[in-house]
Amino acid sequence: MEININCDLGEKSKFHSTKNDPDLLKIVNSANIACGYHAGDKETMNRVIEISKTNQVSIGAHPSFNDPENFGREKINLNSSEVTKLIVDQYEILQKIAQNHNENVTHIKPHGALNNMACEDLELATTIAKAINSINKDIIFLVPTGSKIELAGKKLNMKIACEIFADRNYEDDGNLVSRSKDNALITNPDIAKKHVLKMVKNQALNCFSGKEIPCKIDSVCIHGDNESSLATAKSIKDNLISNGLELKPLNKMKKFI
Repeated sequence: MEININCDLGEKSKFHSTKNDPDLLKIVNSANIACGYHAGDKETMNRVIEISKTNQVSIGAHPSFNDPENFGREKINLNSSEVTKLIVDQYEILQKIAQNHNENVTHIKPHGALNNMACEDLELATTIAKAINSINKDIIFLVPTGSKIELAGKKLNMKIACEIFADRNYEDDGNLVSRSKDNALITNPDIAKKHVLKMVKNQALNCFSGKEIPCKIDSVCIHGDNESSLATAKSIKDNLISNGLELKPLNKMKKFI
């Protein structure tokens, strides 16, 4: 069985350090790279792409609202043409840099509030999906499993990769436990690796209550912005491999070739 590990990278900002990026890129299979709207700049994009290429990590755009002051985490209401331009412009910024390294952007994963809003708003999700589809029908759309974004992509017959979050707990309705709650994050690497393996093997969300929700899982998202992230990422990868899973970049997975 194939599985992918993805991570948000190149997010240099007052909120986030990129010091772990080189080490994370030795662990993950696919990189979601900030395109300068919520974090990052041309220097970080160049650096992440260069290291990704060395480690055979596939390159993805991580577009967001143009809101660096809030790291793209605040809701902004835009019309469909504005959302489309947001997605296309950020893809083009990263694609131009990738081509300088003889690489291509092969997947897109929305960031922060843009992603969260689209998970619950089918109209917004459809606008994002159509924007990506208009760029290149071969681009893989990396989406939270069970979300409105997954539904929007499926309706357009897009290449959909469904992700789970390694370091987050889930509510019984399939949504992430709010960061305002004490049990939102999983910071213990041993707990995280068991949490991930169970979900991947069972193809089901493992809710904090013990409930399981059947779903499609192609990819595991790890975060690089906390102290335990490197240890967690390494532990998850080693545990998946030792349990017979085959790790692949998104664009090398059989379902997308």
